[in-house]
Amino acid sequence: MNSKKTLVLGASANPSRYSYMAIRSLTNKGHDVVAVGLKEGEIFGVNIKKEPQYFENLDTITLYLNPQNQRQYYDYILSLHPIRVIFNPGTENPELYKLLREKDIEIEIACTLVMLSTGQF
Repeated sequence: MNSKKTLVLGASANPSRYSYMAIRSLTNKGHDVVAVGLKEGEIFGVNIKKEPQYFENLDTITLYLNPQNQRQYYDYILSLHPIRVIFNPGTENPELYKLLREKDIEIEIACTLVMLSTGQF
């Protein structure tokens, strides 16, 4: 299996949050997961960082932030040079799509959990 280093942006240690479920599913499938969220924590062996960190060789960023909360992370997201960014339901953001396209970063408007469960990740 091809492990894809994935940043969960908007990560939460709250089990009722979709970002929590995504981290669980990604780690279960053997992906290398890093996480940035509003609060520090640790789930499934993944440390959630409060401050944006630089991560090398990032394949995917999966977003769990609404468009207004994404703005402060635009430069950060672009600086990581991911291969793709997944916009989960509720995170759709045409302004960010444009910035990503200018840098030749792939955009997927999809649900990470569905992609993982159907083998499309």
